[in-house]
Amino acid sequence: MAKKIFIKTFGCQMNEYDSNRIYDSVKKIGFKKTDDQKNADCFVLNTCHIRDKAKEKVYHEIGRVKKIYKQKNKPIIVIAGCVAQAENQEMLKREPYIDIVIGPQSYHKINEVLKKFIPNEQKEETEFDTISKFEYFDKIENKGNKISAFLTIQEGCDKFCSFCVVPFTRGPEYSRPLGKILCEADTLIKNGAKEITLLGQNVNAYSYFENSKEYKLSDLIMELEKFTELKRIRYTTSHPLDMTDDLIECYKKSKKLVPFVHLPVQSGSNKILKLMNRKHTIEKYLSIYEKLKKINPIIEFSSDFIIAYPGETEEDFNYTMQLVKKIKFINSYSFIFSPRPGTVASNLKLIETKVAKKRLNLIQSELFSYQSSKNKMTENKIVNVLVENKIKNQNKFFGRTECMTAVIFDGEENIEGQIVPVLITNSNQNNLFGEIKLKKDIKAA
Repeated sequence: MAKKIFIKTFGCQMNEYDSNRIYDSVKKIGFKKTDDQKNADCFVLNTCHIRDKAKEKVYHEIGRVKKIYKQKNKPIIVIAGCVAQAENQEMLKREPYIDIVIGPQSYHKINEVLKKFIPNEQKEETEFDTISKFEYFDKIENKGNKISAFLTIQEGCDKFCSFCVVPFTRGPEYSRPLGKILCEADTLIKNGAKEITLLGQNVNAYSYFENSKEYKLSDLIMELEKFTELKRIRYTTSHPLDMTDDLIECYKKSKKLVPFVHLPVQSGSNKILKLMNRKHTIEKYLSIYEKLKKINPIIEFSSDFIIAYPGETEEDFNYTMQLVKKIKFINSYSFIFSPRPGTVASNLKLIETKVAKKRLNLIQSELFSYQSSKNKMTENKIVNVLVENKIKNQNKFFGRTECMTAVIFDGEENIEGQIVPVLITNSNQNNLFGEIKLKKDIKAA
C-alpha cells in the first residue's frame, strides 16, 4: 500500500515548482500525493525565507501539525526550502519534532533520505549541488498537468543585494541546458499546458553555452514560440541589469510572449538603490520602460518595492512615489524592510515603525488605486481570457488576462485550456467579473 505524502508550500512560484518535482520523485519509492494533511505518512513544509518572520511561521506550522497528530502516528516531518537551508542546525536543535531538513539544492537526495529514515534520528541535507539536482530531475518526467504551468530554467543569484538571502539559500547563478528545458516544456504541453511561466531567481540572467554559442532567455522564448499548442509565455523574476535589448526585442518578434513585465525596482531613489547594492539606477530602469513602451504601447508593468529601507529619507520615499505615479504599475508587491540574518543589511538601524507603516500605506494606496482603475476601465469591454479551471459546484470559470488579472465568469461548456472572449461586467481591486461571449454575440454587439 502506497504511503501518503502531503506538501505545504510557502512563498514563490519556484517553491511550487519544486514541490511538484518532489512529488514526481517520491512516487519512485512508493509515496502518493495526498491533499489530506490530517492523514499523511510524510508531512513536508516547503519554506520561503524572503518575507518577515519566515522562521517563526515554520515553528507555528509545526505546532499545528503536532496538534493534528497528537492522537495519531507521527508522520515523517520534513522541512524543505530556503528556511531549511538558512536555519538548518538551529531548527534541528530547537525542534526535536523535525525529522529531516533538506535545502533546495539537495532535493535529488530526498528519496534516499526517506528510504533510510530512522525514527528519532534527525537528518540534514543542505549542500549546494545544483547541477546534480537538475541532472537527477531531468530523468524524471514532470507530471504537472495544469493549464498554466511553471518551468524552472535558472536558479541562484550572483547579485548579492544587501537585503537578500537568495545567494545564501539558493547558491550561485546556474542555467539549465536549453535542450533539457525544451524537453520538459514539451512534456508539460503534452500534459495540457497552454501557458508556461519560466522561473528563475534572476530569470533574465539565463545564459547557457553549447558549441561556443550562448543561448539567452530571448533564444529560449523564440524556441518556445515554435510549440503550436502553447498559447502564452511568461517569465519571472527579472532584474533590470539583465533586461537586454535582445530580450526587449522579443516583445516585437514573439506572438506568445504576453505584454506584461514584472520588473522589480525596489526603490525610486538612486541613493537607496546604491545602499541596496541593486547595481541599476532609476535612469536605467526608465530607459527599459521607455524602450518597451515604444515597442508595444499596451505593455503593463508590475514591480516589487521595499519601503523604509535603512537610510531612506522622506525625499527618497518621495522619489519612489514619483516613479509609481509615472509608470502606474499594476499588481505590484510592497513591504516594509525586514532584516534577514546573514545579509549586509541585517544589522542596519531600522526606520521608526510608525514612519515605515505610514509610508507603506501611502505607497500601497497609490499602487492599489492604479490596479482598481485599470480594472474599472476594463468594464464593458471584451478581454481574452485563458481558462484555467471550472469553479467547484458553480457554473463559473476562472482564468487570467495577459496581464495576470484574475477573471471569474459565467459559462457551462467544457472550455478549460481555451482562450475565450469575456465581456467584463464588474470589477474590484483584484478581480474582473463577466460573461463569455460567443463570436456571434460579439458581431451582434
